[in-house]
Amino acid sequence: MLQSSARHRRIGIGLVTLTTLCFAMLDTAAKWLVLALPVLQVVWLRFLTHSLFSLLIFGPSMGLKLVRWHYPRLQLLRGMMLATMTGLNFWALQYLQLAETGAMQFSVPILIAILSGWLLGERLDTRRWLAIATGFVGVLIIIRPGTQAFHPAILLSAGNAILYAFFNMLTRRLAEHEHPATMQLASAMVATLVLTPFAMWTWQTPSNGWQWLILAITGLSGGAGHYFAAQAHRFASASVLGPFLYQQILYMTLGGWLVFGQVPDQAVLLGASVVVSSGLYLLWREFSASPAVAAASSAAPPPG
Repeated sequence: MLQSSARHRRIGIGLVTLTTLCFAMLDTAAKWLVLALPVLQVVWLRFLTHSLFSLLIFGPSMGLKLVRWHYPRLQLLRGMMLATMTGLNFWALQYLQLAETGAMQFSVPILIAILSGWLLGERLDTRRWLAIATGFVGVLIIIRPGTQAFHPAILLSAGNAILYAFFNMLTRRLAEHEHPATMQLASAMVATLVLTPFAMWTWQTPSNGWQWLILAITGLSGGAGHYFAAQAHRFASASVLGPFLYQQILYMTLGGWLVFGQVPDQAVLLGASVVVSSGLYLLWREFSASPAVAAASSAAPPPG
């Protein structure tokens, strides 16, 4: 029994590692694309290819179950939120380094802690408030308001993080009733439909095969990332998986360096370290206090 439990934990950790790799690949590919193509077009094609891949992969085995929603209104809301978040993220990637957007995204556990106290009436003790305050100091170090290093696009990334905190809480509610494959396809299909008129309005035909290939990679890596994340929680608890989500910032920094020759400066590295440390402390406090609360307040990887 213990060996089986340990094996399941290792499988879960392996799946969440694949999740972080997929989302880092998604953001790297998206940054490359939005330097040449309209943002809304890239976001739309990312979700269109995601939808097509999901139908091809899961359709034969699941049939109509794949598109059967138990909570259609919440699925529609979740899909519209995902479309908005991805648009904000890709727009920010036009101007910011991958390490900067990644660091901002991992402020989500801090935001979820605040929302849990505000919306769910959960009591936050002094240590949690100190961790939250420290995390926002880290965010300010990254943003550097009032200095020449400040770029307005960082506010897009901040908006993405705030919206994702709400998205994460909605996802955890739906995950109790919906199949993982159904959830990731539903959000992609809704996002595709919502963005279609905007994508057509800004359409610019990709000029070469590389752009089409990278567009396909965004859809495949995005869909795979969402599916791996859902599957990981079937093998291991949130308390086991939570710390391993933060490895994504390493892959995004590596992608920024390999593809774009961008090396984050000391302020970004310091701010990211503070944000990640604060998030990990909040996760640890929740896990040690109440496994049930921890499951509701831990953050999944930021979707793209």
